Amino acid sequence: MSAASHRSVWIDMLLTALAPAIWGSTYIVASELLPPDRPFTAALIRTLPAGLLLVAFMRHWPARGEWLRLLVLSGLNIAVFQALLFVAAYRLPGGLAAVVGAIQPLLVIALTWAVDQRRPLQFTVWACVLGVIGMGVLLLSPDTVWEPVGIAAALAGAACMATGNYLTRRWRSDMPVFALTGWQLLLGGLMLAPVAFAIDAPLPRLSAMQISAYVYLSIAGALISYALWFRGLARLPQVAVSSLGLLSPLTAVILGWALLGQSLTGLSLLGLLIVLGSVLAVQWRSSRPA
Repeated sequence: MSAASHRSVWIDMLLTALAPAIWGSTYIVASELLPPDRPFTAALIRTLPAGLLLVAFMRHWPARGEWLRLLVLSGLNIAVFQALLFVAAYRLPGGLAAVVGAIQPLLVIALTWAVDQRRPLQFTVWACVLGVIGMGVLLLSPDTVWEPVGIAAALAGAACMATGNYLTRRWRSDMPVFALTGWQLLLGGLMLAPVAFAIDAPLPRLSAMQISAYVYLSIAGALISYALWFRGLARLPQVAVSSLGLLSPLTAVILGWALLGQSLTGLSLLGLLIVLGSVLAVQWRSSRPA
C-alpha cells in the first residue's frame, strides 16, 4: 500500500468516525432538551426532513430491482433502530444506553462468520471484546439503574444496526451515497410516522432551544452522519466501521462529564483508554494490506 493510499484510508476512517461521535450526543440532547416521553416523534423528526432534503437535492430514482432491499435497509438502519435508540435514550442514562449498544461490532463479526463463512482475525475479535469491556469499566457502577425496557431497546437497536450495516455492505448499491442515504431516511421516516402519531402525545408548544435541538438531530444527527457512515461502509472493512461505533458511547460519557458534571473516576479513565486503544487497534489492523 502506497503512502498516499494509506493516508487516504485514515482520512476515510476519520470522516466515518464523525458519525458515531455525533450520534453519541443524541442521548444528552434527548434527555436534556427535547419534550419528554416522545421517542417515536423524535425519531420521526430526526429522519423524515433529512430524507426529504437529500432526495430532493439528489433527484435520483432507485431502479426497480432496488426497492425491496432499500425497504429492508430503511427499516433496519433507520426506522427500527432510531425508534429503539430514542426509547433507550429517554429511559436510561446516556452512557448506559450507549454502552449496551457497544456490542454492535461483535454482532457484525458474528454475522460475517455465520453467513459468509469468513473467519475473523483473532486480533480484531479480541480488540472489539476489549472495547466492550472498556465500556463496561467506564460506565458500570454500583449505582447504575438497570431499567428493563431501556436495556432491551438498546440491545435490540444494536442488533438492528449490526444487521443493517452487514446487509448494506453485502448488498452493494450503485446509487450515489447521498441518494442511498436520502432514500433510507425518507422511507424510514415514513415507516415511523404512523407509529409516532398513534403512540406519542402531541408536541407541546416548542421553545427556541427545543426547535434547535430537533434541527441539530435532523441535520447533523441524520443527514450528515448517515451520509458519512454509509460512505465509510462502502470504502472501509466492515468490522473497522462497526468498531468505530464504540465512539458513540465514549462521546456520550465525555459529554455527560463535561456538561452535566457526571464524575469520571480513575477506573473510568482506565476504561476510556481501553476503548480508545481498542478502536485504534482495529483501525490500524484494518488499514494494513491483506
